[in-house]
Amino acid sequence: MPRMLDVSDDVRAEIGDAEADRLLAGENAPGTYDCTSCRTPGDSEQERTSTVLFIGDETAVLAFAHSTCLPSQVVQVSEEQLQGAVRSITGDGGAPAAASSVPSPAAQPLPGQAAPQPQQAVLGVTSGLVLISGELHPALVVEPTGPIARPGATGGFDEFLTLLVEQGFTPTAQVSEVPPVLHGWSVLLAMGQLHAVLQPATAGAGQVAWWQAHQPLHVTDSWRAAANKTNSVLVFAAPSGTIGRQPREDLLRDALDKAAANGLLVGATMPLAGT
Repeated sequence: MPRMLDVSDDVRAEIGDAEADRLLAGENAPGTYDCTSCRTPGDSEQERTSTVLFIGDETAVLAFAHSTCLPSQVVQVSEEQLQGAVRSITGDGGAPAAASSVPSPAAQPLPGQAAPQPQQAVLGVTSGLVLISGELHPALVVEPTGPIARPGATGGFDEFLTLLVEQGFTPTAQVSEVPPVLHGWSVLLAMGQLHAVLQPATAGAGQVAWWQAHQPLHVTDSWRAAANKTNSVLVFAAPSGTIGRQPREDLLRDALDKAAANGLLVGATMPLAGT
């Protein structure tokens, strides 16, 4: 029986037309499944279902999600993260190991940088709730572990914020208003955990990971509830040494306010992908 599947052009390009057509015809697609985002049951014969292709360094896994939770897409992940997802989906070994609610820095290339070298700066990401106009908003705070130079530059200047503004982030003078929406970007939650911040691909349609967790990162229930309520996430970024690792949300807010007052903060609102 044909399935109510959504197969994006990116997914089709990876798996091939023949395999995509077999999925749509119901030959290789499951009837019922556990959504890779919210983990509740779904039925591809009764409701719109997205095909989500996770691609690691050596393997790939095709998963299924409610279309209301995730669009059909290709998600680049580390091999370790993919194996954790496989164990979670198959029930072998339980869910991926949860990280601290204040995630550790993830070693990912920064905008315009080449492949990571020893001592290269990496992005640190902290999750927290930010109060704006009496409403709590889920936020991610991004801070590199060192200065970020423009590709080819030799002067040693930190151009992290300049690079982000060129990509559409907005300078934030005070954390009193929700930043403008940055179209084409999104924050990916899959299997109930934080996976990546996605940006538009440089060539063609679709998205690629701008920041990606080494393994799915835990977020608090209150953060996830706020994200599901607003269907968006605020993403703030500051240069290295500006925010620091704050153990409490009130201290994190103080650090954000100070960075904004000093002209060292940019922000964006990004749609939430997943739940």
